[in-house]
Amino acid sequence: MEERLLQQSATRDSLLQFQRSDSGYLYAYKKSASSDDKLPSKGEVVRFQYQIEDLEQNMIYDQKSLGTVEYAVDQEDLLPALREALRIMKADEVVVFLFPSYLCYGYQGDGEKIGINQPLRFTIERLKTP
Repeated sequence: MEERLLQQSATRDSLLQFQRSDSGYLYAYKKSASSDDKLPSKGEVVRFQYQIEDLEQNMIYDQKSLGTVEYAVDQEDLLPALREALRIMKADEVVVFLFPSYLCYGYQGDGEKIGINQPLRFTIERLKTP
């Protein structure tokens, strides 16, 4: 059922070309980096900003409220959706992700604005590291 919801959301967003990952989420580049740029390696500290929306593109958490995050790739605790996303993002890219609930907040939700088993839309901007 969630797979169908993700596909419907991708179809509604006709300005983006979504691709399917092996992990079951969809993603589309709003801004791509050079093909010469490298993907992050394990332990590399990346900086990013993001926002979370429902699949109808209603804002749940905006970038300002979530702030800028620093993360050592595959060495720190982080929401599975964000871990998956950052592995495929190069510096200075902006990517929209449509995630199934099991990669987000699952059967518990976040206890505030995100419901149980809710698939979500993340827009993530990986910042250049100074």
